[in-house]
Amino acid sequence: MKKSKIASLLTAAALTLTALTACSGGDTSSDSANDGGNASAGSYKVGIIQYGSHPSLDNCNQGIEEALKASDIADQLDIDHQDGNMDSATCDSIAKNMVAKEYDVIFAIATPAAISAYAAAANTDIPVVFCAVSDPVAAGLVDDLTAPGGNCTGTADMLDFDAQTDLIMALQPDVKKIGVLYTTSEANSVSHLATLKEIAEPKGLEIVEQGVQGAADIPQAAASLCPQVDCVNNFTDNNVVNNLSVLLEQANAANIPVYGSEVEQVANGCIASMSIDYVALGNATGDIGVRILKGEKAGDIPVQQVYDCAPVVNTDVLAQFGITLPDAYADAEKVTTNAE
Repeated sequence: MKKSKIASLLTAAALTLTALTACSGGDTSSDSANDGGNASAGSYKVGIIQYGSHPSLDNCNQGIEEALKASDIADQLDIDHQDGNMDSATCDSIAKNMVAKEYDVIFAIATPAAISAYAAAANTDIPVVFCAVSDPVAAGLVDDLTAPGGNCTGTADMLDFDAQTDLIMALQPDVKKIGVLYTTSEANSVSHLATLKEIAEPKGLEIVEQGVQGAADIPQAAASLCPQVDCVNNFTDNNVVNNLSVLLEQANAANIPVYGSEVEQVANGCIASMSIDYVALGNATGDIGVRILKGEKAGDIPVQQVYDCAPVVNTDVLAQFGITLPDAYADAEKVTTNAE
């Protein structure tokens, strides 16, 4: 066969291959989920930014990963979980890296991590799904809870302060002053404080607040706060929860109990709580992310607010303070203090 004829055949084959590649799109990777990608298109890169490691946030992550792995697109998911070590600058860096690598969705656990992810993804089409953000409107993550707009939505952990103050008054009938230690830069905590004050006042309860800026402030702030009050009520404040042992030490020195916001805090030494199930909250968050990966727009999915809570008490701490569990809370979940 002549060289010219061979060259002609090779050219024709190359043109045919080019045409076939053009028809197939030339790319076997998945489309971006927020552009209407579907699960059969390929693997999805899923980022999870956890603000830091403490039991509440660990439970959120557990719930998210459970939901993702139980979904019908589980085998399409490449999950990258990273911890911000309670540092916003670290969360910023993680989020920017995930955006640069064009992740298909970014989950963000706790308000500081959500703010980092939202800012990093602001000029992209990468959706952000937050978890355990009590006031996403105040945090600037969504325009409205029912119609978030933009490319961000998620779940909000709404503490039931009416039920919580009823619990406190049942265990301590003579309570007058409730202390609150909170981080002034955490939008969740600022919002929680305002809500608690509104609910406490009609019940004749005074809220004595003590703000801190960081972990280094907690020992002195707790030592100042505890002698002034009958008990302390703890929020889901990440800084305070991460240093709960310091607060408990000062509260024990002042001979007053600390009330938590979920079961892990109670197991770590708080006396009781109307507890939110953070694994369930994570499950709900993961389900939202799956919906987005299947083609729904984040801004069209309402923020899911979780109000459900149940009483949990620490029997060791009840005994420590000589408090008898009232009949109204006889069915409360009972835990003991975790060993050191």
